[in-house]
Amino acid sequence: MTRFLDELPLYLVLIMALSIGLAPFTPEPHVWEKLKMLAAGELRRGVDIFDLCLHGAPWLLLLAKLGRMTALRLRG
Repeated sequence: MTRFLDELPLYLVLIMALSIGLAPFTPEPHVWEKLKMLAAGELRRGVDIFDLCLHGAPWLLLLAKLGRMTALRLRG
């Protein structure tokens, strides 16, 4: 998994997070809407859970990539 993160270009992960992660852009991004539903305890339907996974995955990948880059930089 770490090799995959090392070889994945940062610009590609950023594009995925900003496009898939935020789509649709109006009236509010799906990932934000689903996170609000999760916090309110209203995330019950299967399609809503799928939406959260679909739109949240690029953000988790971005966090993993940035964490890996930071770890490699600190290691020297």
